[in-house]
Amino acid sequence: MLIGVVSDTHCINKYIQLAAEKIKNADILIHLGDNSSDIEQFEKVFNGEIYVVDGNCDYRGEYPKELIIDVNSKKIFLTHGDLYGVKSGLNNIFYKGKEVGADIVLYGHSHIEGIERVEDILIMNPGSTSIPKGKGHSIGFIEIDDSGNIDAKIEYLLK
Repeated sequence: MLIGVVSDTHCINKYIQLAAEKIKNADILIHLGDNSSDIEQFEKVFNGEIYVVDGNCDYRGEYPKELIIDVNSKKIFLTHGDLYGVKSGLNNIFYKGKEVGADIVLYGHSHIEGIERVEDILIMNPGSTSIPKGKGHSIGFIEIDDSGNIDAKIEYLLK
């Protein structure tokens, strides 16, 4: 099962379109907030399952602030990250993931991409498609095979 993960799209269509093109063949699309309404742009080319959470710049309250989904028997905790102070460190979000029994924790907010394993939890920030503060405009991919093995990577929109 291939999962495409985006965050912090901030209504910048040029990068949303680049991200949508790269993600269109995934099985699942996750938007981690900050302009969660941008999901409408992805829906034009994406036909799989979609999960969305609101971020601190989402004022319509259309989506939940947190969500837990199950993919191939792996529990995935989704949040924007602002509620857990992720700009100051990952301790709070790690312990929330542990509390809910997550195998994977996905967050955004900092606009800095990263993947790390803490104990038995994979923690990923796909970065920002539109306003990066890391190495570049980025998205994330997670592959969960039928045996439950998890592989994660960051992909950049521009070379």
